[in-house]
Order: sequence, then structure tokens, then C-alpha cells
Amino acid sequence: MTHHNELFDLSGRVAIVTGSTKGIGRAMAEGLARAGATVVISSRKQELCDTVAAEVASATGSTAVGIACHVGQWDAVPSFIDEVIDRCGRIDVLVNNAGINPGRFSPSTMTLEYWRKVFAVNIEGPLRTSQLTAPIMRSQGGGSIVNIASMAAYSGGPDICAYGSSKAALVNLSKSMSQEWASWGIRVNVLAPGPFQSEMTEGAERMQPGFKDMIANGTYMKRVADPQEIVGPVVYLASDASSYVTGDEIAVCGGMHK
Repeated sequence: MTHHNELFDLSGRVAIVTGSTKGIGRAMAEGLARAGATVVISSRKQELCDTVAAEVASATGSTAVGIACHVGQWDAVPSFIDEVIDRCGRIDVLVNNAGINPGRFSPSTMTLEYWRKVFAVNIEGPLRTSQLTAPIMRSQGGGSIVNIASMAAYSGGPDICAYGSSKAALVNLSKSMSQEWASWGIRVNVLAPGPFQSEMTEGAERMQPGFKDMIANGTYMKRVADPQEIVGPVVYLASDASSYVTGDEIAVCGGMHK
């Protein structure tokens, strides 16, 4: 192995990816596994976590463990982190990817129930998992937290106001975390994806024909990304290749204005 490749090597490290049974979450988990990490596959349904973990292990040759958790439930997270430690022994990388954007409410039609549901998953989830993981990483000498935001954090939009607001909050929270935990050897960074191929984009296309062309046209590259295109950036942030990078945001968006 060349020295260059060693920078990106995650052998012997344990990486949690929340929301990793589909879409970019699954792509990131598989990419981290290919880089040598033991990965924790997590979403709300245990059976699905187990199935995807088996598939990722088979595809990569790395260990993959399925542990379900609803990160939007504050009190569900401690037992999840405990189980990761029980089964994997350590946590080196935390990718806070689980997120929801299930409805179309504008600022004028927003309900408190919907607003709180989005914020529970998209901002309280990453806060809770990070604050429980940070002391573990500190005791090991450091680690890397990668929070998955969205280009919607910068642009907003009436139909995605709760989603965009929660992701903007996540960008800001990440900066606060990076400042507090730098002395613990913990780096905290953000990936802000633009339009990616997913069940969400397929569903939107069915409801609103032409949706995919519209979001593609919002990028310089005029296309929607394949989930594999998030892998390089997350492996970079998870690994020693980004050892002097913290408190930063990388847009993976084919060119879009922040």
C-alpha cells in the first residue's frame, strides 16, 4: 500500500452511519467499509439494518453490524451508543446522516407538529448522538464527526422551510461542536449534498413530473448525482487525509450557489 492510500485507510476503525439502509447513507457506509472500517448500519427497523449490514459485509469484506435506532427520540440514543460499544469496542467516526423531509409545508401553512418532527430528527438527533459519542472519542484520543446537511441550508425555499431551517441549524451546530471538541482531538465537519438520486427524488418526480430536470438545472453540471459520488468526500473527512480540517463545510453539489 502506498503512503498516499494509507491516508484514506480506515482499517481498525469503527464508523457509525445513521440513516444508512438506503440512498447516500448506504453508499457512505459501504464506502467507509471499502476503506477498511467496521461499519454500524442504522435506521429505525432492525430487520432492515440486519439485511443491509449483511449485504455491505458481503460486498466489501469488512465487518458490518446492524443496530436500529430512531435518532429523533432523544432517550433512544444512549442505549444505541452503548450497544455500538458493546459490539464494536470503540467509535472513531460518526456520520449523522439520518434526516427527514416528508411533507410540503410553507411558512404560512406550517404546523407545530410537523416542524418539531423535522427538527427532532434533523438537529436533535445529530446533537444527541454527537454529545454521547464525543466523550468516547476523547478517551480514545480523538475521532471524526461528519454531519450531513444540504444545499437547502443555504437557499431555503417555501416548500422545504422546515428541512432547510433544520439543516442550516446543523451547519451552525457543527461549528460550535468543532470549536468545543478540537482540544479533544475530535474534528467536526459538514457535507452539504445537492441533488442526489434517491427514493425521495423519485417520489418527487412522480408527484411533480419534471422535478428531476428542475433540480439538475440548478447545478452547473446540469445533472443529479449518483449516490456513489458522496463516497470520496465522506472517506476524506472520516480519515487522516483531512487531519487539519475541522469546522468546515464541503458542498457536494455539482456547482450551486451557497
